[in-house]
Amino acid sequence: MSTATDTAKHGFQFRDITKMMGGGQSTLRQFGILGSLVVIIIIFQVWTQGLTLSPGNLINVVNQYSYILILAIGMVMVIIMGHIDLSVGSVAAFVGIVVAKSMSDWHFPAWAAVLLGLGVGVLVGAWQGFWVAFVGVPAFIVTLAGMLFFRGANQWFGQSTSVAVPADFQWIGAGYLPEVAIPLPFNVLTMLLAVLAVLWVIGFEFLMRRSQRKAGTDVAPAWVSTVKVVILSVLILVAGYLFATGRTGTSFPISGLILLVLVIIYTFVTRNTVFGRHLYAVGGNRQAARLSGVKDRWTDFFVMMNMSVLASVAAMIYVARATASGPQDGNGWELDAIASVFIGGAAVSGGIGTVIGSIIGGLVMAFLNNGMALLGAGADIVSMVKGLVLLLAVGVDVWNKQQGRPSLTGFLTRQFSRKEEPFSTSAPGNASGK
Repeated sequence: MSTATDTAKHGFQFRDITKMMGGGQSTLRQFGILGSLVVIIIIFQVWTQGLTLSPGNLINVVNQYSYILILAIGMVMVIIMGHIDLSVGSVAAFVGIVVAKSMSDWHFPAWAAVLLGLGVGVLVGAWQGFWVAFVGVPAFIVTLAGMLFFRGANQWFGQSTSVAVPADFQWIGAGYLPEVAIPLPFNVLTMLLAVLAVLWVIGFEFLMRRSQRKAGTDVAPAWVSTVKVVILSVLILVAGYLFATGRTGTSFPISGLILLVLVIIYTFVTRNTVFGRHLYAVGGNRQAARLSGVKDRWTDFFVMMNMSVLASVAAMIYVARATASGPQDGNGWELDAIASVFIGGAAVSGGIGTVIGSIIGGLVMAFLNNGMALLGAGADIVSMVKGLVLLLAVGVDVWNKQQGRPSLTGFLTRQFSRKEEPFSTSAPGNASGK
C-alpha cells in the first residue's frame, strides 16, 4: 500500500477530481443526489426568471420547510434501524396544541412552554419506544396506533379549535438574526455566520488531511483540497449574502439556525459516537450486533424517543410561524419526512443513510414544491410530481442492484473514512451499499 506522502506527490489523475466531495473510492455517480438538487435549482431559476434564488424566496424556503428537514433528521435514524414512524405528524400536532394551550390558558412564559413541549415529546417517545423495544410490537404498528391516538388527542385537547400563541413565542418560527448598529448594506450577523461556516470548512479539511496522514490512508493532492475549500467557501458566502440582503427586517431565519445546530449535532452523533456506531450495527445486522454486545433494545428505545423529541421541535417551530396551533396541523408531515430520507439515499432494509443525505433529499422536495408554486402549479400537480420523484429515486437504485450494477445509494452512502468532508453522504458502517 502506498504511503500518504507518495499519494500526495503523484501527478494529475482524473480520479482526483472525484475526491473533492468524497473518498478515494468514489465516482462521479456519488454526486447524484446533490447534483439533482443543483439541476432542480438551476431549472427553476431559469423558468421563474430569477425568482428561485432571490433573497426573499430563499428565506421563504427555509421558513417553510425547516420543520420537515428537522423531522428528516430523526426519521433517517429510525429508518437506519429498519423501522418506520408514521406518527410524527400527529405527535407534532398534539405537542403543538399542548404548548399553545399552556401559554393561552395556563399563562406559561414562552421558555416554560418550550420546555413543556420537549417534555411531552420525551414522554410520547418513551411510550412508543417501550412498545417497540421491550414489548416487541413492530414500529409500523406502534406508530400507526400513535398516529390515530395523538391525532384524536390533539382534537380532544384543543376541542378542534385553533389556539393562538403570543408574539414572544413566534420568534422561534418567524424571527430572524437581528440587525446590529453597523452601517453596512447587509445583515452583519448573517454574514458573520457565513464567515464562521467558511472557517469551519477550512479547519475541517485541515484536520481531516492531518488525521489521514497519521493513519497512513490515501490523501488527496493539496490542489484537490484547495479547489474544494474554495468552491464551498464561495457557495457559502454567496448564500450568506443572499440571506443577508433580503427585504428590510429579514435575514437568516431563526428556524434555519436551529436546523443548522441540529444537523451539526446529529451528524456528529451518528458518525463519531458509540451510539452512532450501534445505530448502524443494529440496522445492518441486528443479530450480529447483539452477539457483539450491542444493546439493541435500548438503541431502539432511544431512536424512537428521539424521533418524538424532534417532532416536538418541529411542531413548535411550525406553530410559532403559523401564530396558532390547529386541528389540521401535521397532516402529511410523516410522508414528506420519509420521502426526504429515501431520496437522500437511505435503504428500505435499514443500515444505510446519513443526516446530510436526508437534508439534501429534503431540499430536493422543498425546491420542487417551491419552484412549482412560483410557476403557479396546483396542489394536485405538486403531489403527483413529488410521488414520481420518490418512486424514481428508489426505483432506479433498486433496478441497478437487480441488474448487478453499482447501486447509486451504495455510492452515496459508502464509508470512505471516519473523517469525511462536510457534504459527503456516506453511511458509517456500510462499505458496500448492497
